[in-house]
Amino acid sequence: MTERIKQSFNNQGLMHTLNAQLVEVKKGQVKISCEFSDALTQQHGFFHAGVATSIADSACGYAALTMMPENVEVLTVEFKVNFLKPAQTSKLIAIGKVLQAGKTLTVCEGNVYDSNEEKLIARMIATMISVSYQQDQRKQK
Repeated sequence: MTERIKQSFNNQGLMHTLNAQLVEVKKGQVKISCEFSDALTQQHGFFHAGVATSIADSACGYAALTMMPENVEVLTVEFKVNFLKPAQTSKLIAIGKVLQAGKTLTVCEGNVYDSNEEKLIARMIATMISVSYQQDQRKQK
């Protein structure tokens, strides 16, 4: 399970662009971190909301994937994010957890914290859908 998640994570161009790191993989839970960079800020110097949203979405998606059989992938169907405070920290940590895993839809919660996991910066609720795939379909344009 962990190797599958690591391999998939390493194939995500956006996670490379953000310099995000896969920190922890457990059944039903994934943790992703992202170090601060001026390239990831908004106009006030905080982490951009898009960064927090992206790592939370990926954490939720991979948490859902830990619950799926080998021949299944997941895609995001929808999510909602609430931002609770500005992301003024040296690192963002997103923790995605499965709330309810189904055969087709899986509902997850994503929390984004500061570098010490003390301050909750954002909260996401996300729905993932399971999709069958073939390995050669991934890189088609």
